[in-house]
Amino acid sequence: MNILLWIVQILLALLFVFAGVMKLIFPTPPEVPLPDWFLKFIGLCELLGGVGLVLPGLFRRQQFLTPLAAIGLTIIMIGAVVFSVKFFGFKYAISPLITGLLCAFVAYARWKVRPLQYSFT
Repeated sequence: MNILLWIVQILLALLFVFAGVMKLIFPTPPEVPLPDWFLKFIGLCELLGGVGLVLPGLFRRQQFLTPLAAIGLTIIMIGAVVFSVKFFGFKYAISPLITGLLCAFVAYARWKVRPLQYSFT
């Protein structure tokens, strides 16, 4: 289970870091009916959440932040699903829905099933 969680965490981290950097670097496309500052804020949250999925476990410090990052990214993905359904239709909401479910899985599994705790004995 631990290996599966690490694989999912790393893949989600890569996805969110990439998406966050793209939102921070490039201007808002004209077909997106959101203010530029809001998209930059979401990009920053995605970037920090992606980093928070992996770094606490790698450095073995503040490991409680991993499920919190996954919860925050789940909330962002709920908003992405609602936005996609409202403005673009149901078929565009499948990708953020699956991503949000994976984030919720990581949050639950790292909180209850297999928390990141290392013993040094």
